[in-house]
Amino acid sequence: MFWDAFPAVDLALLEAGFHVAFIDVGNTFGAPEPMKHFDVFYATITRQFNLAPKPALEGLSRGGLYAYRWVYVNTDKVGCIYGDAPVCDMKSWPGGKGKGTGSPGDWKQAIEAYHFANEQEMLDFTGNPIDILAPIAAAHIPILHVCGDADRGVPMEENTDIVRKRYMALGGDFALIVKQGCDHHPHGLKDPAPIVNFILAHSAEGRTAKKAASAAPKPGSVLLLPRGKW
Repeated sequence: MFWDAFPAVDLALLEAGFHVAFIDVGNTFGAPEPMKHFDVFYATITRQFNLAPKPALEGLSRGGLYAYRWVYVNTDKVGCIYGDAPVCDMKSWPGGKGKGTGSPGDWKQAIEAYHFANEQEMLDFTGNPIDILAPIAAAHIPILHVCGDADRGVPMEENTDIVRKRYMALGGDFALIVKQGCDHHPHGLKDPAPIVNFILAHSAEGRTAKKAASAAPKPGSVLLLPRGKW
């Protein structure tokens, strides 16, 4: 989601020799039918364009739903996950069933996208990112989230904090960068180096990967960035 929004990380990856690939399936919240297009997209970029078989997936905001739900059934096709203020539980956003602001229009769209008969079926849904972490952890896929601790739309405690706690309990590698005092926007970092190093460490090879790994956020780490540093 959101091609060219807050592109510092993507631009830095392009400078490092990466390709950046993007697919838009509309505002469909990771629903099963639209996600089939991701399978075709992956086959195209790996077979026709010979791109790496284990790309890094970026999940920006609601894009977290698409990233996690694709990885969940394709754990052999992903090198790492970078989530930026990602939606990890639709009850939080767009549902607004916790402390977040929610989005009634998007909540209605999400229910329709999943072909649920009513809101209760969505509330009972167990396919949110917070629910589907076990196979991802079993595949040893490292995760980095970058979030603001003052996010009113996608509160950390209802999304990233739950993923982090559960993923680490499953033995998964999870690193977190917290932008203190930051709301949902802006995404990314003023200096994207920690994110870029994380992706390089898990997607590049040889000396490049080794050098990046030495500077990347470490598994289990929490980096707190005060105002002015993010």
